[in-house]
Amino acid sequence: MENFTFTINKEQAKERIDKALAAHDTDWSRSQIQSFIKDGHVLVNNEPAKSNYKVKDGDVIIVAPPEAVPLDIVAENLNLEIVHEDEDTVVVFKPSGMVVHPAPGHGSGTLVNGLMYQIKDLSGINGVMRPGIVHRIDKDTTGLLMVAKNDVAHESLVDQLVKKTVTRKYIALVHGRIPHDKGTIDAPIARDKKDRQSMAVVDNGKHAVTHFRVLERFDKFTLVECQLETGRTHQIRVHMKYIGYPLAGDPKYGPKKTISFDGQVLHAGVLGFIQPKTGEYLEFSHPLPDDFTNLIEDLRNQSLKKEDE
Repeated sequence: MENFTFTINKEQAKERIDKALAAHDTDWSRSQIQSFIKDGHVLVNNEPAKSNYKVKDGDVIIVAPPEAVPLDIVAENLNLEIVHEDEDTVVVFKPSGMVVHPAPGHGSGTLVNGLMYQIKDLSGINGVMRPGIVHRIDKDTTGLLMVAKNDVAHESLVDQLVKKTVTRKYIALVHGRIPHDKGTIDAPIARDKKDRQSMAVVDNGKHAVTHFRVLERFDKFTLVECQLETGRTHQIRVHMKYIGYPLAGDPKYGPKKTISFDGQVLHAGVLGFIQPKTGEYLEFSHPLPDDFTNLIEDLRNQSLKKEDE
């Protein structure tokens, strides 16, 4: 791969090296430049650059990007539903039962395998196993995910998540009848000390906030809309269990075998973010899957039948 040479001018003097390089017209994001510096791929006046170096007028900077590592993930035609695609981003629907990215035991059939077949370019910030992946939803949760097609877009979308400007609304069916119409759960989440495979509300955990509002009440269940302010692992599942209304069908956090459903009844139905290049706010929605809709209809009919008795 060819080297790139930049000469610092008076206007850029005293800037940190990563910021100075990011200002040039390249395809590198600032985090990618920082990685180049850390791995020794950037020279200042023929000396290895330090990450906190502030450039001087006349500095000659040479960037020698590492050779791209070929992906060993097989592209598969999984016929993914692409809800939106532009030159920077993709919004894709993930069906139930599909893992987002390859991991031990899930080397194929993942969302990443399908994306590699259908999308020409994907960002590389998260490494060769997670190209394009900005955030995740659980295997049995359905719904919308945003995907980055280049590293600059990836960095922008992650920054939006950090700043809590991304809209993420879920529809969930929970056990019990929630008496109040809306609420906010502000409780820190971390690994469960008693079960390292699960998450739990823990005093010294990471800040986590979920807003919810009741959509419909049934005899023994409540349909709610949950909006994430933060995005911790299993956040909605853990938070709803914490307040005493665990998700229906949840094999990890809920009662066993109370309904006939494959996994937790949870759907990521609304996703909104700012397009990294144009600055336009984009929002997308996806209807409930058929099995979710059928379950709600059954519960509605059961509730009506009980009222008539």
